[in-house]
Amino acid sequence: MIESVGLTKQFVRTLKKGQKEEFYAVDHISFKANPGEILGILGPNGAGKTTLLRMLGSLMEPTEGHVVIRDKGDNEIRDKADLKKHIGYLSENTKLYGRFTVRETLSLFGELYGFTKEEMTEKIEKTNDILKMEEFIDNRVEKLSTGQKQRTSIARCLVHDPDIYIFDEPTLGLDIISSKAIIDFMKQEKQRGKSVLYSTHYMEEAEFLCDRIVMINKGHVIATGTPEELRVKTGTGNLRDTFFALVEGGDEDEL
Repeated sequence: MIESVGLTKQFVRTLKKGQKEEFYAVDHISFKANPGEILGILGPNGAGKTTLLRMLGSLMEPTEGHVVIRDKGDNEIRDKADLKKHIGYLSENTKLYGRFTVRETLSLFGELYGFTKEEMTEKIEKTNDILKMEEFIDNRVEKLSTGQKQRTSIARCLVHDPDIYIFDEPTLGLDIISSKAIIDFMKQEKQRGKSVLYSTHYMEEAEFLCDRIVMINKGHVIATGTPEELRVKTGTGNLRDTFFALVEGGDEDEL
């Protein structure tokens, strides 16, 4: 389980005349993602989604608030090194070593997590089967297509079998086949009891994939609920229209 408790991130930007201005990229956001749940984080560019996810993934320190992560025994994990073992984080800016093959890339990350060669052989084969990478697992990363690189990035997140996945735009710009492989993976991990936090611009994708939605705009939560609850609340027929109704109506109440 992962919980955001009043997460806040304040930055300072420079205006035209050299003046400084403080602003909140994320402003006191709270929610919980449960085991066996896909939680969608939706909002337009500049809403604060990536900043929020980076704080949840322990990649950025919040200005205020904190993150609570519990293990399967419901014990809160406080050690930062231990926290990272429980999280698989995927950013749209994830970088891979171009001259490594996919298999070598996974072996490298496995070594960083302290697995033996024997353990990694088993984990790589399992990961290969889940993400259907047999056609390119021994190809260099620099030779891969966009979709194949994204599957490799997800494999990197999967190799240590974390309890929580944080995915920032995992299907952005991908073809239908690559997108399906990633969506199927998220659904499978949900069935295994994992918590999946999923940020996307694709409202239609989120509508059928996510159990609950957290909609944010300008660093604030503007609504939380299941896709059906959000549609009913706004009297709309789909999440895209729901979002526009919430933004234009200035409704910032949570369900």
